[in-house]
Amino acid sequence: MANFELDKNNIPTHVAIIMDGNGRWAKAQGMERSMGHAKGTEMARRITEEATRLGVKYLTLYTFSTENWNRPPAEIAAIFTLLLDNLEEEVFIKNKVRLRVIGDLGRLPEEVQRRIQACMDHTADYDRTTMVVALSYSSRWELTEATKQIARQVKEGKIKEEDITDEYISSQLQTNFMPDPDLLIRTGGEKRISNYLLWQCAYSEFIFTDTYWPDFDEACFRDAIAEYQQRQRRFGKTGDQVEAEKK
Repeated sequence: MANFELDKNNIPTHVAIIMDGNGRWAKAQGMERSMGHAKGTEMARRITEEATRLGVKYLTLYTFSTENWNRPPAEIAAIFTLLLDNLEEEVFIKNKVRLRVIGDLGRLPEEVQRRIQACMDHTADYDRTTMVVALSYSSRWELTEATKQIARQVKEGKIKEEDITDEYISSQLQTNFMPDPDLLIRTGGEKRISNYLLWQCAYSEFIFTDTYWPDFDEACFRDAIAEYQQRQRRFGKTGDQVEAEKK
């Protein structure tokens, strides 16, 4: 889709990405897996800058899942080292990007928690693009915690059973500060969403690509948005209804 000109009036507000393939990319290059994560971190910065240029308001990156805690300790340490090394405030300041983090942050090392909080505090007033890092995150964990919270509210008499609507459940999730993803991209060739934003992606458009994340550059990102723009989002309506509403 290299020749497809993007419609600036149809840029997805929220793009979520499963950044998959770092380890396999490194293996194919004859490198250690940590080198794949390093290259993937660099690409995350580039894609964030490209998303900002295009006018994407929210970019959510699946960085580390709760299941990733099962990986070798050396690999986990390398991922967190890269995260800290790249949480440089000037990167966000230069692009006026706000940082938000979702996930079970209590499981993270204290130094990681401290640096993340500092960066979120220093970028809190930026409103050009919000980069959301899903860290120690899983959707089932998020939904379980929200369910417990709602159950406590009912028990304490703060809400009634009939108050529990789709909208109310959404308000209790960690993502309550942003709209649901318009587009979800997964790199690396797998065709599943791996416990990522299960509730939020009910009506998202999905794009799966064989390209490993370290090779998913700005042109690939624009191609994904071009494909998104050629789809008709119906939300349960017929195509004719959607077209009639545009007139």
